[in-house]
Amino acid sequence: MAEREAAHVPSMTIIATKGTLDMAYPPFILSSTAAALGWDVAVFFTFYGLNLLKQDLELKVSPLGNPAMPMKLPEGPGWIKGKEIPLPISVMTLMPGFESMATRMMKKTMDMKGIADIEQLRELCIEADVKLVACQMTVDLFDYGKQDFIPRIEEWVGAASFLPRALKADVNLFI
Repeated sequence: MAEREAAHVPSMTIIATKGTLDMAYPPFILSSTAAALGWDVAVFFTFYGLNLLKQDLELKVSPLGNPAMPMKLPEGPGWIKGKEIPLPISVMTLMPGFESMATRMMKKTMDMKGIADIEQLRELCIEADVKLVACQMTVDLFDYGKQDFIPRIEEWVGAASFLPRALKADVNLFI
């Protein structure tokens, strides 16, 4: 029994359903970390999560439906730097250009803190042999072509093909 447990390779599956900049980090950070620990990892990208596999990433941060949206300002004079924007979410969603501003602020903060961008994290996952799986049904639903995506996608399958892998995994996450 101890031999079998010692030889066991932990495994994890992740279902990535969101395609915003802030929601792109969890599947790539968790999968690259698990792979670095020697785990067998597969990420199933479906619906808007499929955007994370596109050749051209145009990810944004949206205040809509994100109650934790207010973030600290990454730069500016001392009296405002590091302060949260005191605006209600309802106002942020209606303010023209707020999504672009929030995206720039998030990218600036991450750059200043030395956090890898999504392209770098995605490449790290590929190098670590994380299996990137595209939901074929979603590809068909949104009329995407395989040429829209990075070439390193391991499989183009539906849920029925991915679920048996998830059934055998030690850890399953839905993001």
